Amino acid sequence: MKMAALGSPARTLRGLLRELRYMNAATGRPYRDTAAYRYLVKAFRAHRVTSEKLCRAQHELHFQAATYLCLLRSIREHVTLHQEFHGKGERSVEESAGLVGLKLPQQPGGKGWEP
Repeated sequence: MKMAALGSPARTLRGLLRELRYMNAATGRPYRDTAAYRYLVKAFRAHRVTSEKLCRAQHELHFQAATYLCLLRSIREHVTLHQEFHGKGERSVEESAGLVGLKLPQQPGGKGWEP
């Protein structure tokens, strides 16, 4: 998410709730039963657009929410990438060469050859 263009507050709230669902999917517990869900909905309802032309508190909340959404998405994507590409311990030379598409030459063998 770009930080320069915030978009609508409703879109930001939907994105935050989506990230909340991703986090609670592992527990199997409905995300609507969490304190985070109740807090987010309460905060967004309390800072709706008023009759004022410029509501500083509403814009500040929206910016903080968009920043937090960016953080949650980045953490989720980082964990996904880490799980996909993390090291699997010590590898042999042949395995390491195979990862980058190389093949090691065959060792000569036969009578009288000693490594």
